[in-house]
Amino acid sequence: MTAILKNFIGGEWVDGSGVTKNINPSNTNDLVGEYAKADKAQTEKAIAAAKAAFPAWAQSTPQVRYDALNKISTEILARKEELGRLLAREEGKTLPEGIGEVARAGQIFAFFAGEALRLIGEKGASVRPGLDVELTREPVGVVGMITPWNFPIAIPAWKIAPALCYGNTVVFKPAELVPGSAHALSEIITRSGIPAGVFNLVVGSGSVVGQTLLDHPDVAAISFTGSVQTGRKIAQACVLSNPMKKFQLEMGGKNPLVVLDDADLKTAVEVAVNGAYFSTGQRCTASSRLIVTEGIHDRFVAAMAERLNSLSVDDALKAGVHIGPVVDQSQLDQDLRYIKIGQDEGAKLAFGGELLKRENPGHYLQPALFTEANNNMRIAREEIFGPVAAVIRAKNYEEALAISNDTEFGLASGICTTSLKYASHYKRNSESGMVMVNLPTAGVDYHVPFGGRKGSSYGAREQGSYAREFYTTVKTAYTFPG
Repeated sequence: MTAILKNFIGGEWVDGSGVTKNINPSNTNDLVGEYAKADKAQTEKAIAAAKAAFPAWAQSTPQVRYDALNKISTEILARKEELGRLLAREEGKTLPEGIGEVARAGQIFAFFAGEALRLIGEKGASVRPGLDVELTREPVGVVGMITPWNFPIAIPAWKIAPALCYGNTVVFKPAELVPGSAHALSEIITRSGIPAGVFNLVVGSGSVVGQTLLDHPDVAAISFTGSVQTGRKIAQACVLSNPMKKFQLEMGGKNPLVVLDDADLKTAVEVAVNGAYFSTGQRCTASSRLIVTEGIHDRFVAAMAERLNSLSVDDALKAGVHIGPVVDQSQLDQDLRYIKIGQDEGAKLAFGGELLKRENPGHYLQPALFTEANNNMRIAREEIFGPVAAVIRAKNYEEALAISNDTEFGLASGICTTSLKYASHYKRNSESGMVMVNLPTAGVDYHVPFGGRKGSSYGAREQGSYAREFYTTVKTAYTFPG
């Protein structure tokens, strides 16, 4: 009988009020594990534990925080193959992608271990004679974290690590769909030497655990990554709460990749395939709009179809697989629904879009490429979150740029060109938070800011030293020597 893995509250592993089953999307007969579900009362206990632990942790030395975060990093990196296999098994990323994500999580904790030693204040002269002015940063308090299923260890890492680094306490609610990686990460954190209550894990539904975090007055801040619809509800709840909560939202994307006539065709195809289809297209930074100028359009489409036909779609743990399964039946149904919508709208399904059968039952979908799409179609405006991309024809660079910016989102964008003029102009004029030149839109370094504009993001950036803007509050202090 499989042991039910518990939640972590106030320094203890505790049973839940129900059970979440973790199913392998590559083989739906494979039960990855069973995880205890927290209810409202347990979530409130976790918040109380975090509140009680906050004063001492906020006053802990940078060395104490460095030691804890460094220990977490060291264990993650030492176990990256094992943890990467767990991630691939529960979420459906290929094994190399899973191992890469785990390595990134370890690197994030290492970076913020260093940041704990680098947080300094400022001192200056007042405009009034004889006064000193000091600017310091302090932790905000108890931070509730609500994370998605598509990056089940990296996204929790880039929220938890800075929160602990700057002296906050954490109540962590991972996605119910992928609790395995979250639980493994939590186990590692509990062995780091941090005091009881500083970190708490509560697996459960958004309607129960998430709502309790939003409603509770002792939660000072919410960091959320997920859908636009849920993000808007969280923003409203944080503003209306008493006291108001600080909040940070990372939401959707409909990211463009512009391919100009002068682009290297092989480079453009590899960039597009990687950005649009790897990780099964289940990335908020995926380039789902491929905006291609007329001179290279037909050659690009033909080369894309040829390249997609060469990709292996199979069990995420098998060697040589390029694309794993869709994460679950619900997401697969959504992908298929959008493929039909695209066809009904008049776009041409130039490649793929068919369900695939493999050795074991799983959620396998052939990557889908639409052509003859326009930017007013739903497949070009709404986030699908699957291995589906649409080619949109543009007359020239100017029209391609206009189409690129014609979206409610603004997370990532890219351009393939050999022209320094167009590359420079696009970097300056693309209305997105992250811009790539001759690189996939998906994939950023762990030590620099992550985030977007418009409907994609709200609040301070995540990752890098910019994370301090969310996880700290600035205090201005005046002194008159007397």
